Amino acid sequence: MKILVLGAGGMGGYYGARLIQAGADVTFLVRPQRGESLARYGLRVHSELGNFEGAVRTVLAEDVGEGYDVILLTCKTYDLDAALDAIAPAVTGDTVILPLVNGLEAYNTLDQRFGKERVLGGVSYIATTLATDGSISHAGGLDKLIVGSRMKSADAKASAFHSLASRTPGVRHLSNDIEQDLWNKWATIAAGALMTCLMRGSVGDIMKSRDGRKLMEQAISECAQVAELAGYALAENLLADARSRLLDESSSWAASMMRDIAQGAPRIEADAIVGDLLKRAEIAGVALPLCQVAYCNLQVYGTRQRLAH
Repeated sequence: MKILVLGAGGMGGYYGARLIQAGADVTFLVRPQRGESLARYGLRVHSELGNFEGAVRTVLAEDVGEGYDVILLTCKTYDLDAALDAIAPAVTGDTVILPLVNGLEAYNTLDQRFGKERVLGGVSYIATTLATDGSISHAGGLDKLIVGSRMKSADAKASAFHSLASRTPGVRHLSNDIEQDLWNKWATIAAGALMTCLMRGSVGDIMKSRDGRKLMEQAISECAQVAELAGYALAENLLADARSRLLDESSSWAASMMRDIAQGAPRIEADAIVGDLLKRAEIAGVALPLCQVAYCNLQVYGTRQRLAH
């Protein structure tokens, strides 16, 4: 299978490396600076599930060609428009796109530009970081990848990619209801993200406060309510698992967006993770007071960062 991976950051670099290990023909579409780094030092991944180090094939946007079976899209949602322009020359024939992005609005954008039949569904539960030296670190042993087709015409491509990914370490699942899986992740991750970002602390930090448990329960309830309004109610076992993780006093987990804020990142995915949930609820006439406060907080951060930069 010939695969184009957009970017070689934390997630793209990690999954690209795993796919190489599985025997795929992988090319990374990168910016010039990242391309130079990879040419000099190679791709380096540090993980409890196995390390990777080696030379990789790269291409710049102006040199992208055709002939790829799958394009793995792992960009931040605020970079989506530029990413789609970059991959457009490669979207030919029966090429399909597998997004591993936050939220669902990106799928609407992809469908409108390339057609829903070309866009698979993808969900990843993993924590990866691109270090200043260009290496990639995988925190902990969790690596769960769910893929599925959103239209029957793409079943074969989704199945073929899953078969390839199943040769790599981690949990690999071929979904028969990928839309539900996308909502499952969005709703549960958004609850944890809005709380850890709003409180600027880990789950454990929040649980140690007087009202932390009550507010986290409210966050879970508000986000799950939006999924239910959309026709994708979260199953009770999934909600129980979310509560177990997000009400754990010993947990040091915090959303990647909170870590971005702590590091003074110039841009964050507030619109895709929290803002779009809030918009969908408002259209349905439902109030989400905690989401509203959190989104306001994130917008203030974003405004300050834009002015500073």
